[in-house]
Amino acid sequence: MAARSSDRSGGTVSQVRKGSAGRLVEVAEGVFAYVQPDGGWCLNNAALVVSRGQAALVDTAATEARARALRSAALGVCPAPPRVLVNTHFHGDHTFGNFVFPEALVVGHERIRGEMAAAGLHLTGLWPDVEWGELTLTLPEVTYHDRLTLHVGDAAAELIHLGPAHTTNDTVVWLPDQRVLVTGDLVMSGVTPFCPMGSVAGTLDAVARLRALDARTVVTGHGPVAGPEVFDVTEDYLRWVQELAREGLAAGLTPLEAARAASPGPYAHLIDSERLVPNLHRAYVEERGAAPGAPLDIGELFREMVEFHGGLPTCRA
Repeated sequence: MAARSSDRSGGTVSQVRKGSAGRLVEVAEGVFAYVQPDGGWCLNNAALVVSRGQAALVDTAATEARARALRSAALGVCPAPPRVLVNTHFHGDHTFGNFVFPEALVVGHERIRGEMAAAGLHLTGLWPDVEWGELTLTLPEVTYHDRLTLHVGDAAAELIHLGPAHTTNDTVVWLPDQRVLVTGDLVMSGVTPFCPMGSVAGTLDAVARLRALDARTVVTGHGPVAGPEVFDVTEDYLRWVQELAREGLAAGLTPLEAARAASPGPYAHLIDSERLVPNLHRAYVEERGAAPGAPLDIGELFREMVEFHGGLPTCRA
């Protein structure tokens, strides 16, 4: 495990692996994307909004060391720590670092508290070799139903829930004046979509609604900062998954068998392609009439994904 610090709010721990640390990039006036290459498992993005000496943060990082690196980067832009921290969904790579920002009020969708509490630190057990550090789970203190507007100095940030998509509790953050959209994992850039805990159809519906915002810049949950063209890949991939599910059901194949029979085709460039298996499981149950977000056995889906991949997927967090 990582070395530990006695300063829980701003101390240092063992350094993030050389060459893999995140970088803060200004994508619009006062709006920064914190990008962690290469965007694979647990290497997520965050975003920082700064205006008139105030700051708000969208998401944190998976490990203590990475979260502290994010804190240092944020304080390098705005000396005042973020007063508000938005979690886009409950997954640990976006939330485990909440405790590194004790000054911030943590905000998320109304379903996130229960999902975070139920999941706990389970993610750390999937990759025991990762130096997770001394993590403390910090749940959102403020939740909302459909929409909520945050005011950060002169900047307005709209928090929007679009229904089950990546998970049941996704939040996107829309900055209309800057035309910047922060999607969380509802959209990823150069990375295979992942929606077994949400909905394939729901993600397609959500992406269609995100297009209508007319964003100039899209800070996705993983991968490089993009433009609205990133929506095309998400939509095309998920429609392909739906077609594979329909064909697999007609042929009497299981989702794992359908994944093995499929060619990656135009999606071979997307990293973490093993996600096809759990995505097909979600598409299968939706083809059979299951409601978006209906619970699946995620442990079993992960086991099948590992079998399909030929081993545990790589996590460089």
